[in-house]
Amino acid sequence: QVQLVESGGGLVQAGGSLRLSCAASGRTFSSFPMGWFRQAPGKEREFVAGISWSGSSTYYADSVKGRFTISRDNAKNTVYLQMNSLKPEDTAVYYCNPSGRPYSDYVAQVPFGSWGQGTQVSVSS
Repeated sequence: QVQLVESGGGLVQAGGSLRLSCAASGRTFSSFPMGWFRQAPGKEREFVAGISWSGSSTYYADSVKGRFTISRDNAKNTVYLQMNSLKPEDTAVYYCNPSGRPYSDYVAQVPFGSWGQGTQVSVSS
């Protein structure tokens, strides 16, 4: 069972940047594709970005393509989400989660594990 701790959120003005981190426990972290998801108030949780287990493939929701970059450091058991050119509509609680089968280059874009506590991102206009 992988346990996840998200951090790096905060309050930022529109056009600003934040870098989120997701620290995972468990030796199996590096074998899973990972995804970032978000949930805005009153909305369903949605897929934002994903990365294959090796880091060779990345996937993005259309709403963040060109602004967000996902990366991972398997030696540190950590996945990152660099968010640039933030918009008020990016305001949400952000979560990470395994998102695929072990050693797969395919990101399923749905969660495969339990949720962490998330990290709040608030973007003011």
